[in-house]
This record gives sequence, C-alpha cells and structure tokens, in this order.
Amino acid sequence: MSKRVYQPGEAYDYQLTIGQLLETPKFYAPNQEIVYRDKLRYTYKDLFVRINQLANVLTDLGIKQGDTVCVFDFDSHRYLESFFAIPMIGAVMHTMNWRLSPEQIIYTMNHAEDDLVIIHKEFLPILEQIKDKLTTLKKIVVIADDGKMPETKLNIEGEYEDLLGKASPDFDFPDLDENTKASTFYTTGTTGLPKGVYFSHRQLVLHTLGLISIGGCYDSPTGLSVRDVYMPLTPMFHVHAWGVPYAATMLGIKQVYPGKYEPAMLLKLLLEEKVTFSHCVPTILQMLVGSPVAKQVDLSHWKVIIGGARLPKGLAKAATELGITVQAAYGMSETCPLVSISNFKPHMFEWDKEKQLDILVKTGIPAPMVKVEIVDPSGNPLPHDGKVTGELVIRAPWLTPGYFKDPEKSKDLWRNGWLHTGDVAYIDEEGYIQITDRIKDVIKSGGEWVSSLDLENLMSMHEAVLEAAAIGIPDEKWGERPMMLVTLKPGFEDKVKEEDFKEYMKKCAEDGKIPKYGVPDKYVIVDQIPKTSVGKIDKKELRKMYH
Repeated sequence: MSKRVYQPGEAYDYQLTIGQLLETPKFYAPNQEIVYRDKLRYTYKDLFVRINQLANVLTDLGIKQGDTVCVFDFDSHRYLESFFAIPMIGAVMHTMNWRLSPEQIIYTMNHAEDDLVIIHKEFLPILEQIKDKLTTLKKIVVIADDGKMPETKLNIEGEYEDLLGKASPDFDFPDLDENTKASTFYTTGTTGLPKGVYFSHRQLVLHTLGLISIGGCYDSPTGLSVRDVYMPLTPMFHVHAWGVPYAATMLGIKQVYPGKYEPAMLLKLLLEEKVTFSHCVPTILQMLVGSPVAKQVDLSHWKVIIGGARLPKGLAKAATELGITVQAAYGMSETCPLVSISNFKPHMFEWDKEKQLDILVKTGIPAPMVKVEIVDPSGNPLPHDGKVTGELVIRAPWLTPGYFKDPEKSKDLWRNGWLHTGDVAYIDEEGYIQITDRIKDVIKSGGEWVSSLDLENLMSMHEAVLEAAAIGIPDEKWGERPMMLVTLKPGFEDKVKEEDFKEYMKKCAEDGKIPKYGVPDKYVIVDQIPKTSVGKIDKKELRKMYH
C-alpha cells in the first residue's frame, strides 16, 4: 500500500476511483439512514467507519492489490460496504449469482480466481458441496444475521460482524490508478459457460455520473434525487444492482436493503420506510401488481425503473392504475449497464397519459456520453426512420473491454470499435431506440422477421393475460412460425380459451399493429413461464420444450 509523495508545485493527479464517490456524502449526509430489513439501521457516518473496518479485515486476512474477493450474499448493507471497501484496497469484487447451478458456481469462482469469499450462512451448504473443486479459494468469511456461527467442516476465518467489531475504524487507502480493475461478474448466455465481464474504477465512477445526470437533470418521471428513499429489487450481484447503490451513496440518500426477497418483507419495507425509488425486471413488477394486497395500499409515492426485458404496455398500464410511476430503461451486463432510458422530451410533458405511456415503454434515448447506431450485417449504418431494423451497436466510457480470459468471444463482442449488443432495434425520428428482439430470438417466417417482443407486448394488453411469451417453432413450409404462451390473471381460468387469443391477435393484425403473417398459429395457456436466474423469460428453455 503506497502513497505518492508530491513535490512543491506539482498538481494532484486526480484519479476517478470509487473512494471519491464517498467525499460528498461525508459532508452532505453523515446522519442519513441505511436500513437492513427490520433488523438494523445505521448512518452514513457508520458506513464510512465500517468500510474502513472491512478494509482492515481483508488486508489482515492477506488480501492485497489484484486479489479477488467473492461476495455471496442477499441484498444488504454488507454488500454495500463491499461495493466500496474491496475495490478501494485495490482488490477485485466478484459478485456471485447464487442462482447459478453448483457446476456454474465452481466454474465462475475458479475462472475469476477468487482468493476469499464473504458468504451468507444460508449458502454454506453449496460451498461445502463444492469446496474441494475450488482451485484458488484460500479464506472464508461467514455472514450470520443472528450472529451465530453455523456448524460446518469448512475452515472459517470468522463471522463478518465479529471480525468488523475487532477491526480498527481507520484505514489508509492506497492511491490507485483509475484504470485498476474494480469488479467482475458472470453473465449466462444461451449456450456454453458463463462469460466474465469486468469494469475499472474509472468506468464505475463515470457510470455513476451518467446515471445521476440522466435521472436527475432531464426531468425524468422516475428521476433519482436527494429526496428519494432507495430500495433495490434487482439483486446486487446483477451488474452492481444496475449501479444505483453507487449513485444513491454519492447523493447521500436513504437506502433500504431487503435481504432475501420475501413479498411480505418487501411490502413492509416499501410502506414503513416510505421507499420512493426501485428498479426491477418486469417479472418482479408483475408479481407485485398482481398481488391482491397491492390494491389495498397506497403506492402513489413509488417510482420504478424496469429493465432486463421489455416493459409490456399492459403491465405499465396496470402499474400506473395503482399509482406507480414506471418507465423503461435498457442495458446489458456488458454495458455496466446504462445505455438508455425512456425520458420525455419537453414537448411531451403536455401529452395525455395514454400517449405518454407509449413513450415510457420504449427502450429510450441514449444516456449522456453514450453513442448508439443500428447497423446491417456488414456494419453499415441504417436510417433512423422508426422502421428499418438492424443490430444495435454502442460506444460509451463504461463498456466492458471484453470477456475475461476469452479473446475469441471478445472479438465477437467488439467489432470495428463498436460493442455489438446482439439486439435488433430501430431508432425513430425523435431519436428513441426500440429493441424489437434479440437476434437469436427473432422469429424468421417465410423470409420475414417477426418480433417476439411486439407479439408479447400486444398480448399483454388482453384483459385476461398476466404474462406472455412468444417463440418460433419449426414449420416445414415457412421455416418457423410464431407460437404464443400465456399465463392468466386470477378469475379468467374458465372464461377464455386459446381460440380467443387467436381472434384477438387477428384483430391486432387487421388494425395494422402487426403484419398478418405475424399472427401466431398456436396458443398455449400455461401455469407459469420459465425464467432465467435474473428473472427474464427463458426463451432457450421454451424452445427446448416446444421445438
């Protein structure tokens, strides 16, 4: 750990490192609250001390610059402390997706070369099962909400709170180069092993500034400001909870961490802590909106950004009717994740609510410092006319440089200086992006492309539909034909049949909302639609089931 010595007259070489995000709240909000479930609340002043204590614990356990620390926890204040302490000592934070299979967890921990793991005791059985196959892991720190160490055969260094309690509240953090690697995590694709993306201190700081500016300076319907109370509904292992904890901390706002996602606890925190700002995938919002309790409480103070998958207009309308303010945003694991958000332009604030809703469900306008284009298969730019579709490509200062230790997949990700998203989109005359599909999910019927997302969006507007998924299934004549799967809202089980949905989609085609060849031939009512580990509709699994 070294500090640079400056000579008289030599200007300070200011580096964009994560620790700089803590300077403003030290002065602006030292007494603001951070809440964990109904178990704990402390102030930002406490947070700063605990970050120092965690840094001392890690260095005392032998963690040095360049080492990797895996965090294996539910959404908590401890995770927030790790977001800062681990990269601030020059180590790399590896956020573990605990929904992965044991084989995938083994692969990602070995591939990331984890040296130490901070793990909630609820996940210890997984670690006990795989420990002998972990090739780099040396130390284990256990988190126990109740303070009681579990019985285990694993060699444990100690319990998180106990270790922090014994550590010094002071830590002299090193001067780091802003391009030092700060974080890594793994994204699961449609095939093969999970791919590691990674980000530097500079990238995370610039992403934080971009997030604050797009939400706070553009009069965004869900804009994050110092008056908000923040609670994530996207796991903190997933793209740093979309980077919002960094932004919330820099702003010094009240933060509420729910731990394990349990509906009763989420609702309790939402109401009692007066949460105003959250973010989640459509599936989570669907569960909340569909709950009978949601209709009995006042949710008019709640703003929710939806990402991870397209926000169907039917879901947006249902949320709005409950008083919830929703809007769509877009990003990927590879993009840290902010790319765009569906903010209004000034002339749109006077529009009626229905017309505004059409904007709020769009993929959105690029955030500051983000450059986007749509290109044909040869990489040539396509017109922004709201009709022509191509692959969305991106440039921004916070995109992953590539896939960790995978040069071949990195070459496919980055071509001609653009990050290739694998998403099919158009850009309209107003500059709004609209994703129409993943390239791998586009339904190719008789030489024409049919957007599965457009089909799902239309089906979501049917009064009986809770959730919808569209896939292409093999067809001898047309190559592929669209197939629609739906789950029903409570009370509609005996009121609708598959044929009713076909008539509804035919009417949509007659009204010009989709081409006639896009009307699905087959409709299946199911109890549930399979999801990925981050709550998106699992098209890969659906294709396996119905091909």
